[in-house]
Amino acid sequence: MQLGLLRPLAFLMFVLALDPSLIAFDLKQKTRDAYDRYLVLAEKKVDAEQNSPNFFWGDVAPRDEELKQGGIVIEKASLASSKDAKVPDGLVHHWSGFVFIPDTNLDKVLSFLEDYDHHQDYYKPEVARSKLLHRDDDHFVAYLRFAKKKIITVVLNTEHDAHYYKLDAKRAYSRSHTTRVTEVENANQPDEREKPPGKGEGYMWSMDTYWRFLERDGGVYVRCDAISLTRDVPTGLGWLIGPFITSIPRESLSATLKATRGGIGRHTAQQR
Repeated sequence: MQLGLLRPLAFLMFVLALDPSLIAFDLKQKTRDAYDRYLVLAEKKVDAEQNSPNFFWGDVAPRDEELKQGGIVIEKASLASSKDAKVPDGLVHHWSGFVFIPDTNLDKVLSFLEDYDHHQDYYKPEVARSKLLHRDDDHFVAYLRFAKKKIITVVLNTEHDAHYYKLDAKRAYSRSHTTRVTEVENANQPDEREKPPGKGEGYMWSMDTYWRFLERDGGVYVRCDAISLTRDVPTGLGWLIGPFITSIPRESLSATLKATRGGIGRHTAQQR
């Protein structure tokens, strides 16, 4: 980067450090309501696909061979390009991710994902802390602290309500919804503090994930539809905030699927 560009960049970072409110953007009720309406439509689509003969791929062209060769497929959900995805003062991010985990079975994959106390071990550095808060059979409530650095560092405390459903010996699905999301200031410092829910810079207001599992071909196919709500990109600060808002949801889904595939074997060995 040229010296002439470094000076205004450094100045802007200095100004933001003095007054973070310049990029603050609180969640509005109309934004939340529009997102909830989108979730209703998304869940209807997921329900229809899970009850169809094409349980796993749905309306996505099957790419089993690519997955079995180690590839990870990430596609923008078709619903995300509809007018229903447009919400006032916010952005809906909806990605579908697919991975194949060889040499395992459905029960081992579910056991891994349900082990929330150790998500911090398998999904680091994005998951900095994790803890199971409550379990009632196949219903889980968990705490996860997310940490992501891309030009700026964002730390979020989140609570998730998750249910797992086993359809038969080879098929299962789960659904997880955030019930609380707060931004953390001065993370891991003596003066660390949480902002109230819906207050702050709006890097993530909500995250909802819909997983599908299919045991076949000597392993388990895993699909995750990740839907999240963030603020819109602020005018003039797109270069600073834009990467978090536009690229992080897709990158995080890819990292989650890679970590899931890589962590299954280690988790299974530790359970023996």
